[in-house]
Amino acid sequence: MIDLRRLRIGVEVGEQVQYYEGLRMRATGTKYANPTQNECEVTISGLRADTRNFLLTETSPFGNERKKRRLTVEAGRVSTGLFVVFIGDITDADVSPPPDVTLTLRAKTNNANNAKVLTYSADAMEKLSIIAQRVANDNGLSLLFQASDKNISNFSHSGTASQMVRRLAQAGEVRAFVDDGTLIVKDYDKTVTDRIRILNKDSGMVGIPIADEHGIEVTYLADNTSELGGKLRVESKMNPALDGDYVINQLRFELATHEDPWFYTALGERI
Repeated sequence: MIDLRRLRIGVEVGEQVQYYEGLRMRATGTKYANPTQNECEVTISGLRADTRNFLLTETSPFGNERKKRRLTVEAGRVSTGLFVVFIGDITDADVSPPPDVTLTLRAKTNNANNAKVLTYSADAMEKLSIIAQRVANDNGLSLLFQASDKNISNFSHSGTASQMVRRLAQAGEVRAFVDDGTLIVKDYDKTVTDRIRILNKDSGMVGIPIADEHGIEVTYLADNTSELGGKLRVESKMNPALDGDYVINQLRFELATHEDPWFYTALGERI
């Protein structure tokens, strides 16, 4: 029996959330284990005209800037259910001309906080974990702190809330990044605990892994165990020289309901 794909798109406007599933949809994007904002583009065909016009109006960059406009992408299989692929703030939307009339939504992680300006000065000597919690709170994020804690002297920031993530990474000499609704802080040479994807020809690997100047690039079927900062264990029969453990520093996704793509492409650094 074929285990059918599921792709669900959620659009949150203000306090109202609407989910779309069963239509012709496609989601592509890239997630980064650094302060660069994760990005996503979604296309939806087959929407009713009133629904399409509502989304175009409510997600317009000229609308109420205080109103939450959030995009959620979930994927999975009928037998196993859905998992979150991406959560971000909608930046713009447009529609293609007839006859297709396809709605396109674009979003970036933590983008709404680019409009939130603040000033923060820590104590003369403050723990990195305490500063990280303040950064998470100011951005409305949960915190996953797995870095070696240390004292940071004279930490201060004046600017947007989203820029605090980059300032935190620089001051603490750590990897600090936002993955959907979580601020993750970890040491450069370590993976996030309990995040591991074992990858071989029997577990979804597509093609042959390729070495690059940073480590490895490998494509495989999308799953619910690959996450930024997590461990990727590669077992390749065609290129065994690349076997080993890697930390996922970048994760591209390409998902479609009525086409072939259902892939992750991970860029990993050798541990």
